[in-house]
Amino acid sequence: MNRRSFLRAASGAALSITTGVGQAGAAMLPADPVFGRSFDDLQGTAQALSAYVGRPLMMNFWASWCAPCVREMPLLESLHQQHPDLTILGLAVDTRANVLRFLDKVQVSYPLLLTGTQGIPLMRELGNKGGGLPFTVFFDRRGRADATVLGELKHDDLQAQVARIR
Repeated sequence: MNRRSFLRAASGAALSITTGVGQAGAAMLPADPVFGRSFDDLQGTAQALSAYVGRPLMMNFWASWCAPCVREMPLLESLHQQHPDLTILGLAVDTRANVLRFLDKVQVSYPLLLTGTQGIPLMRELGNKGGGLPFTVFFDRRGRADATVLGELKHDDLQAQVARIR
């Protein structure tokens, strides 16, 4: 195959992948690269983010010293109880000791992972250029980011976002 034929075939294949036909083309796109990472849970065991692909996911970056983060946690806990088909994942941009002290006061039943300082560049990759907290990313079942929210979540906005990814 000469170079011109190769380029024509490759561009045609790329065009069919990106434009696709309805959902078929969209289904071929890979999950967000964030799912190639892993972070420790509170017991120190590495948890692969790839385990969360296949279900709607709300990834919430927070810290125990962040007042808006703490205020929104009861809302997230309530949402977790109401929607068992939705995975809420708390990513603590904090230390294990701080998170454990925090959990002595506030009950959280959804999974929490520790990103430490690695959470800041990860948030930036996901669109939070300033690195502010709280920061939430909504992923569809295929592991693709659907929406982001920088700042404290509000009940009505949260319900609308969840309805979109479910």
